[in-house]
Amino acid sequence: MTLFSPRSSQFRLSALALVGLVASSLLLACEGPRGPAGPAGPPGDSGDQGPAGQDGVPRPVRLLDDKIGRWLPENRTRLNELIQSLGIANPTFDPKNRPVAVFDWDNTVVKNDLGDATIFWMIQHEKILQPPDRDWGTTSRHLTAAAKAALNAACDSAGNPGQPLQTLDSPACADEIVSIYDAGTTKAGQAAWNGRITLTINTSYAWVAQLQAGYTPEEIRVFARSAYAENAFNPPGTRQTVGTTAGLNYHVQVYEEMVDLVETMQDNGFDVWVSTASPQFVIDAVSEELVGIKANRVIGIRSMTDSQGRITPHFQGCGTVADNEDTLITYDQGKRCWLNKIVFRVPADQQLTRQADASKRPVFAAGDSDTDLAFVQDATHLKLAINRARVQLMCNAYANYQSKWLVQPMFVLPRAKASNYPCTTSLDAAGQPIVDEAGNRFTQDYEDRIYALP
Repeated sequence: MTLFSPRSSQFRLSALALVGLVASSLLLACEGPRGPAGPAGPPGDSGDQGPAGQDGVPRPVRLLDDKIGRWLPENRTRLNELIQSLGIANPTFDPKNRPVAVFDWDNTVVKNDLGDATIFWMIQHEKILQPPDRDWGTTSRHLTAAAKAALNAACDSAGNPGQPLQTLDSPACADEIVSIYDAGTTKAGQAAWNGRITLTINTSYAWVAQLQAGYTPEEIRVFARSAYAENAFNPPGTRQTVGTTAGLNYHVQVYEEMVDLVETMQDNGFDVWVSTASPQFVIDAVSEELVGIKANRVIGIRSMTDSQGRITPHFQGCGTVADNEDTLITYDQGKRCWLNKIVFRVPADQQLTRQADASKRPVFAAGDSDTDLAFVQDATHLKLAINRARVQLMCNAYANYQSKWLVQPMFVLPRAKASNYPCTTSLDAAGQPIVDEAGNRFTQDYEDRIYALP
């Protein structure tokens, strides 16, 4: 069952497709786990040298669809040049060493955040499980004492250990979970996290995966498909109330421009991956149906599973961070680590560092957030920034080191002009001055110039 025609300009799901999406999810849940990742080699037959013209020169299979008109013209041109120069039209193209392209998912491939949509769906449909012994510390070692006490006060009476919390009948419990996740504080305003954000973890993002503990990967995939189906029907800008917390996004929409870009790259021999700070089983549930990226080309938060195949609150390690240490996920420099580990097979002690060998780096990367910066900086040919006014990313994009950066306004509901970016005074998550990919501090603040569609 497909959600849409890949070449179509219409990507909104029909009612029939939504029913089919959830039905196919239930069937997949009976097939057994697919595994979150596979080998880094080609996922299918992509080794053709491509069609040749009468002069014998290879031609691209296709270029970006010029009828999909929200790309800025210069960006479309440069992306097409990349595809022509590195894809199967290049006489030196090697199908055994295909150029790698990496996309962030939330707010890069789709409008809004499917991780958000899934946790809100789980609360609204009473799928969050009461922790064992009602001990919220088992869901994350990073919760503060204040957060654990607030969750106990709000949620103890909402369900028995191991059973779904009755969050519809206990809106205070829903409110506490939402506040700790979304705002990083309890409803009373106390800090909810110890070391909420570092260079390798956002504890709130990690909690989305940790609150899925007790379910199988296929059960979470069913939840994610249902959450997407529910959100995709709503017009852009739709908001929802969870518990009594109003104003939360209630819309997720795949960007048709990104579908076209991914498919065009794949058709021209590129090895296309997703790197996301959402849970693995949330994004790989929909990636192939929505944009044609197979589940084994998605790298999200990698949860450990127990002997019965159920998700635990702990994470697989990367680099020198061990399994169950729970200090590194696919976030910021953790995204680089996991790409180096899975895609480029770099030794563990080198996975957190940028590779000097250009063949161990993507040729193209796209992101929208400061937390995408490490892997976007690593791209050797083009770096695409979707402009959501994130300071570190946009300072790098406007500085345009080696003229490899593209800035693209959001394709749906582009925002207003931001204030000048404080590049010279901003700090990163480690408290250090922000720098470009050459390690240089910024010497000027940048005006926001590219934020609206023509």
